[in-house]
Amino acid sequence: MSRIIRRTVLVVLGFIWLLPAYLLVINAAKDPLTFTTKQSWAPTDFHLFENFAQAFELSGLGSSIASTALYAVVSPIIAVLVGAAAGFAIVALNIKRGFFWFVVIFGGTVFPLQMVLLPLFDAYSRTGLFDTRVGMIMIYTVISVPFSAFVMRNFFTSVAHNVFEAAVLDGATTWRIFSRMYLPMASSALVAIFILQATFVWNDLLLGLTLSQSDDVRPIITTLSGMQSTYGGAQMSVVLAAAVLVSLPTVVLFLCTQRFFSKGLALGQY
Repeated sequence: MSRIIRRTVLVVLGFIWLLPAYLLVINAAKDPLTFTTKQSWAPTDFHLFENFAQAFELSGLGSSIASTALYAVVSPIIAVLVGAAAGFAIVALNIKRGFFWFVVIFGGTVFPLQMVLLPLFDAYSRTGLFDTRVGMIMIYTVISVPFSAFVMRNFFTSVAHNVFEAAVLDGATTWRIFSRMYLPMASSALVAIFILQATFVWNDLLLGLTLSQSDDVRPIITTLSGMQSTYGGAQMSVVLAAAVLVSLPTVVLFLCTQRFFSKGLALGQY
């Protein structure tokens, strides 16, 4: 009986969770000319692909998707590797004042992002990084490193130090130990961090609004926000269709990597 109740509760919660997605797709498929005259809960017509095409024509969505895909892949990969190297140096190499350096790295998360937007904008304007893909990759990487270092330090703490000592006795170099032993052991943690950071980059609005301007550089959520403005020129069903497109990559990413992600949720517990 308890199993039936548990499954029933999970099914009900699943329907509640999927309800916004259902409404999004149903309303994104409506004819833009009759959007406000038809009910929101039931499917009335199907213009989803036409709305997709119109969203691409009106907003430069394709360029933004390509740029955001670049940011969401390159920045998390660099951040994961840098965070893993920092965690390895602090735990395995036992560097001098390791905890101090860990606090310095993780201290970047103490201040809210809104506090550094003005200095960032000023620095990017002075150095020529404003509205450039290199500048966006840099800021996304810097923001992602502290969390990566935090998780990887905790993960490597659970690895017995005897593993490192045995490898040193066998003549392995520090780089070989890190790349051939520690990184493979932490594969699930690395994938989990990558998914979280890639999702953050894909869904970012604040940095995109502050540090980018052109369609070829600004992230996809910034472009989507522009479609809803007074000068965007897009009907609501077209905006919703663009929102469907924007949400698909993160859903596909999670579905393809959910096995690694579920393992990564148990960091340090095995």
